[in-house]
Amino acid sequence: MGLPRRPIQAVSTWMRRQPPKVKAFLAVIGGMMALVLLRAIVYDHDNLFIAAEAVHAIGISVLIYKLMKERTCAGLSLKSQELTALFLAVRLYCSFVMEYDIHTLLDMATLVTTLWVIYMIRFNLKSSYMEDKDNLPLYYVAAPCLVLALLIHPTTTHHVINRISWAFCVYLEAVSVLPQLRVMQNTKIVEPFTAHYVFALGVARFLSCAHWVLQVVDTRGRLLVALGYGLWPSMVLLCEIIQTFILADFCYYYVKSVFGGQLVMRLPSGVV
Repeated sequence: MGLPRRPIQAVSTWMRRQPPKVKAFLAVIGGMMALVLLRAIVYDHDNLFIAAEAVHAIGISVLIYKLMKERTCAGLSLKSQELTALFLAVRLYCSFVMEYDIHTLLDMATLVTTLWVIYMIRFNLKSSYMEDKDNLPLYYVAAPCLVLALLIHPTTTHHVINRISWAFCVYLEAVSVLPQLRVMQNTKIVEPFTAHYVFALGVARFLSCAHWVLQVVDTRGRLLVALGYGLWPSMVLLCEIIQTFILADFCYYYVKSVFGGQLVMRLPSGVV
């Protein structure tokens, strides 16, 4: 059993010794290779967005299993769950007034389960909630998103409130995981179910980003025009890329821990 791990450990050791710029370059190359592979094997790239929402739902299901089986919410960020519920609620509103489709149903299911997680943390399992570790103020995350939404939002024919709401949920989704990352940064030890959940978020973010990038490539940029003019189309793509890279470092150490057979994930200094 030790032999298959040696190449992985060698690559991991080599990666760890590289300077940040080299790691970033390798991450970009790896992401581009993954995009090429997805473009080749997925015929309808709109399915990637559905897959992203499905993976997010799976991540929430892992949390529910953790809460029900272990009866503890240690290591979870209530604030990240509240931000997730907020952007899902706003996106549901936008879906109802702008474009009702399958994504609306998926978002509704995810919102219901997220609200259940919030209820469990706030009431049933409050004694195990690490409030002192979950110390990133919500307004640090939500306020800049609202200001940005007021300044840069879609230029469609919908009512301005709906357009601002749409932009707000896009921006908020990109950074909603930051309080959870702060909790893990403060504890340095991530138990398995929390690690599975955050990894699922990372995969979901990448699939969503791949959906947008490949749609732009397939339409040769016409999709950007369909989204409107000004800075908004670029901001949509930028948010997708940002939320992918926010979790990229964590996903690397998660995969490393899984291949190393570690049940509890330990993060080195400087990660997330």
